[in-house]
Amino acid sequence: MSNSSFLNEFLLLAFVDKRELQLLHFSLFLGIYLAALLGNILIISAVACDHHLHTPMYFFLLNLSILDFGSISTTVPKSMANSLWDTRAISYSGCAAQVFFLFFFIGAEYFLLTVMAYDRYIAICKPLHYGTLMGSRACVKMAAAAWGSGFLYAGLHTGNTFSIPLCEGNTVEQFFCEVPQLLRLSCSNSYLREIGLLTFSAFLFLGCLVLIILSYVQIFTAVLRIPSEQGRHKAFSTCLPHLAVVSLFVSTGMFAYLKPPSTCSPALDLVVAVLYSVVPPTVNPLIYSMRNKELKNAVRKLIDWTFFSSKKLPIFFCK
Repeated sequence: MSNSSFLNEFLLLAFVDKRELQLLHFSLFLGIYLAALLGNILIISAVACDHHLHTPMYFFLLNLSILDFGSISTTVPKSMANSLWDTRAISYSGCAAQVFFLFFFIGAEYFLLTVMAYDRYIAICKPLHYGTLMGSRACVKMAAAAWGSGFLYAGLHTGNTFSIPLCEGNTVEQFFCEVPQLLRLSCSNSYLREIGLLTFSAFLFLGCLVLIILSYVQIFTAVLRIPSEQGRHKAFSTCLPHLAVVSLFVSTGMFAYLKPPSTCSPALDLVVAVLYSVVPPTVNPLIYSMRNKELKNAVRKLIDWTFFSSKKLPIFFCK
């Protein structure tokens, strides 16, 4: 195969060869996938149905859950299907779709996390201006900008990656189509364009990270000045989960795409890929609801309404 135009399919990484272990992998990923879907659907439904949560912070959290829902649905179902049917194949168009949607959801999520840091900064450091700066129209514009940026980011990487000639086979050493693995199949120096684009993306993400860090320096400085212990606890309860999500997301993602070739190891690549593509969408709902009483109450009401009786809910809920 001298050119990617002759490729009809790619072969993804097979976790195991034994049939029993393949079914075990399918069951494990199915459990993780269902947990991620359930957690994110609960948050989406709770925020949408409870008007007490119709605030900028929860509006952005709803968008984050939708992006998490999309990102894990891009990679995990195909891997499960391959294990279930004992195959490794993914079509050329399916691989391109995976690359596009993964970059779209992950890119939009990172930009949204930056917006969420700005939201917390305004809420805690400039509370008197919060209603003006974070009005409904402004929030919609910022969320739309995050989604739009993710779309452009995905289109740029997908178009650039799949315009590169591939002649080193069609085996992708990952359980989904990951750009660094696809670049290893390149047979010309044209792959340097995508390397340059990834480097530019790293600086862009680093700039967003600097903004997030500066926001939290200001936030923690302001929180420590709050005389009330209850006030400090409430402020930390809304900020620490976001900081934990950002730390996990950024550290694993940047390592996966910017690590030097000398550190390449199939086992390490697999672990890192799971950490940035599977773990965050699964644990984000837990992280955000663990220390947030308002969200926990809303989710509890939603569960009560779903499994028991709508009479247990206040009259405003899901009206």
